[in-house]
Amino acid sequence: MQSFVIEGGRQLSGTVRASGNKNGALPILAACVLATDEVRLSNVPRIRDVETMVELLADVGAGVEWTGPNEVLVDPRSVGKTDLDPELCREIRASFLLAGPLLARFGRVAVPPPGGDVIGRRRLDTHVHAFAALGADIALDGVYELTANGLTGTRMYLDEASVMGTENAIMASVLADGETVLGHAACEPHIQDLCRFLVSLGARIEGIGSNVLHIRGVPELTGGEYRIGPDHIEVASFVGLAAVTGGEVVVEDVEPDDLISIVPSFRKLGIEMEVTDSRVRVPAGQDLRVEDDFGGQIPKIESGVWPAFPADLTSIAVTVATQAQGTILIFEKMFESRLFFVDKLVSMGARIILCDPHRVVITGPATLYGERLESPDIRAGMAMVIAALCAEGTSTIGNIRQIDRGYERIDERLQALGAAIERADL
Repeated sequence: MQSFVIEGGRQLSGTVRASGNKNGALPILAACVLATDEVRLSNVPRIRDVETMVELLADVGAGVEWTGPNEVLVDPRSVGKTDLDPELCREIRASFLLAGPLLARFGRVAVPPPGGDVIGRRRLDTHVHAFAALGADIALDGVYELTANGLTGTRMYLDEASVMGTENAIMASVLADGETVLGHAACEPHIQDLCRFLVSLGARIEGIGSNVLHIRGVPELTGGEYRIGPDHIEVASFVGLAAVTGGEVVVEDVEPDDLISIVPSFRKLGIEMEVTDSRVRVPAGQDLRVEDDFGGQIPKIESGVWPAFPADLTSIAVTVATQAQGTILIFEKMFESRLFFVDKLVSMGARIILCDPHRVVITGPATLYGERLESPDIRAGMAMVIAALCAEGTSTIGNIRQIDRGYERIDERLQALGAAIERADL
């Protein structure tokens, strides 16, 4: 099993380009099944989760190949299999994103329960209710078997603003007969990207960026070309590591609108950044100080559905907070196991109180020391990398396949910024 060996205490500086959005690439790849001709995608992150989705597409019969370092060509015309491979589905939660497209195109799909990060209960009810509202019959006997003699547009209100549930509802609706009004829809940047991609193929979707979508079904979608948008979670990860290591870092190929809730939340931790049309600059020598609420009250950062602070960044925010002067509460509302990784930071010297599964109080700054760590999930793994980069001494982080699932060649890109990080077989 591979590990990262990191020598901390170095200032990182330089320029890095944001990768394509992992959470945008996965549903867009799945949505290619809906097309009637080839789809060429660019700015696709070459990460483990995307590789697994490519394997899933190939397994159901699509012609799919990497035609460049970050370019994928998908030919969906030969798709015919509607029973997904259980082993591949266990690799990623995003395997369930093929349910909507295959159901819409073939009227049947059988999907085993998906895998993914263990960060708490992750319901599939929203997906199933949406399919049922469109006219599908659902049977659950070890796998989710969905059948429909044609899908029909309807008015539906999702029981929660689930990102993947919204994506599946959108993909199932674009070929449905009539209009679908989708209320309480999630509207994260990657959902907006999926909608724009579908529109580029001929779908009719209105309300993109809002929590109410109007989708008028069309007979078919064509092929085409599309560029995946940048990953705002990765951008923020680089901002956080720049702030705690003290150097000047510029992140290029950024979409400023995707940072609307991240900039003010990071400002509470004392992070200063300059956002322009296509890049973010983090000046060197940050004086990280928690910005108290009025009256000197302890502030908080709380996650929520877009445009609230992204839940995927709470782990990063916790690590940055260990290096900021002051006390802050971080409230992760969505997943009851995401914050359990903080015991790793405590072992490094962080001053953190885990109040309950959803809330932690951090007081900083704390001197962190190198430690042997294990990555439990993608985002906690990146948070540990950031902690190791600003710690004294050497850290070894195991189970880095989790980090590789979400961050493309992260060790090479950090080395280019001056980090002492090596990939080792330990």
